[in-house]
Amino acid sequence: MDITIENIILIGSVLLLISIIAGKTSYRFGVPTLLLFLVIGMLAGSDGIGGINFDNPKIAQFVGVVSLNFILFSGGLDTSWQSVKPVLREGVALSTLGVLLTAVGLGYFVYLITDFGLYESLLLGAIVSSTDAAAVFSILRGKNLALKKNLRPTLELESGSNDPMAYVLTIAFLSLVQHPEKGIWSVLPLFLLQMVIGGISGFLFGKLSKIVINRIKLDFEGLYPVLTITLMFMTFSATDRIGGNGFLAIYICSVYLGNQNLIHKKTIMRMFDGLAWLMQIVLFLTLGLLVFPSQIVPFIGIGLLISLFLIFVARPIAVFLSLLPFRMKLRRRFYISWVGLRGAVPIVFATYPLLAGIDKADAIFNIVFFVSLTSVLIQGSTLPIVAKWLRVGLPEKAKPLSPTDELLTEHPKALMREIRIMENTPSVGLKIVNLDFPKNAIIAMIEREGNYLTPNGSTVIEANDKLVVLTDKPEVLDKVYTSLSLSKEDLPMD
Repeated sequence: MDITIENIILIGSVLLLISIIAGKTSYRFGVPTLLLFLVIGMLAGSDGIGGINFDNPKIAQFVGVVSLNFILFSGGLDTSWQSVKPVLREGVALSTLGVLLTAVGLGYFVYLITDFGLYESLLLGAIVSSTDAAAVFSILRGKNLALKKNLRPTLELESGSNDPMAYVLTIAFLSLVQHPEKGIWSVLPLFLLQMVIGGISGFLFGKLSKIVINRIKLDFEGLYPVLTITLMFMTFSATDRIGGNGFLAIYICSVYLGNQNLIHKKTIMRMFDGLAWLMQIVLFLTLGLLVFPSQIVPFIGIGLLISLFLIFVARPIAVFLSLLPFRMKLRRRFYISWVGLRGAVPIVFATYPLLAGIDKADAIFNIVFFVSLTSVLIQGSTLPIVAKWLRVGLPEKAKPLSPTDELLTEHPKALMREIRIMENTPSVGLKIVNLDFPKNAIIAMIEREGNYLTPNGSTVIEANDKLVVLTDKPEVLDKVYTSLSLSKEDLPMD
């Protein structure tokens, strides 16, 4: 079946519906949901029962890049700086040195056991060197897997920030395959330029995006997520245009925005959460359609050998060497090694050799696809079991709720205060988003001139307002008073 304008919407909607239903069923049996999306795409393809003829790496790469924008941005918005800050050095070490060591170690192994040249082997190693953000975020958050001692923030930080390193290595080694006379040291300036410009650009666009979101006055709440999507694409494309790493830029930009007070922040985050899931499904379906299972069969043996070496040798060695300067128990290092999920990102990166037309492109693509498939199947389905074996997981009853979750579910221990704003209070005339209000407290309602309002970030505080404030801890009230420029001694309360 050929994809045409007339049937693309029908085919797409049917595949999405099947994927959602299959994902719900697979979750109960412990099968990684993303694996089901991939398999459904393969079954719908030319070699499957669907017979859909799709063999366009360029379109697949475009879909992959757009999808990764949403997935990384959504993951960054959900990343708490307070939880990431204690493990920042470990996460950066894993996402840079860890990726490099994985790429070199696996690449040299491929060079020894295949007829690939050295640069071709290193290219394959670079393509599968990063953990997949879509796979890690969906499995850890989808299963609500609670881990001890900052393990989860470390894993999410690594998976969200290591794609840029893998991308730079992929482009660098692809360039060496095409122009071997350049030498390996010629790619160092490219790496430094990409990472430095990407990091600075991401931070600057984050600050700019906050100003734009909070100061622009849109008539409809639903336009704020659209505005954020626009800013996301501008961050990626502008950074890429000036020679930086766009993936790194959008991740840093989103982490910054996720930890700031934004107008309609909840609406933006909910929208991106849904869009991230949609993009994960679309991405895995597209890559499944691109693959011809009959072409993978000849590579099963070598692919399995490479995959097992990656899981049990290259990844653990890279993790242990990267974390040598840090104090961490052995079993936690082992668990970080095990959460080295390869998913859609390596398959997207594997389309670059296809489009470049190098000799081993087809072999690299099929091997990478098989490695990603086995990684999600073996590692993704065993994360809770391995966490239990290594004693790094928390019991179900001990899983912590965030303060926001507690408040939104009307936790019985939540505290409520009614605070009257007087005419001479400095906070009069300020928007809520500009109050620096503590994150574990909310203004649930405002009584104004006998009417009750449900506030949002753009609501302006007026004299004689009565704020109904909810929080989870008594000591947070001090921060509430400070943000409102009130002192407890002179505070008028009803």
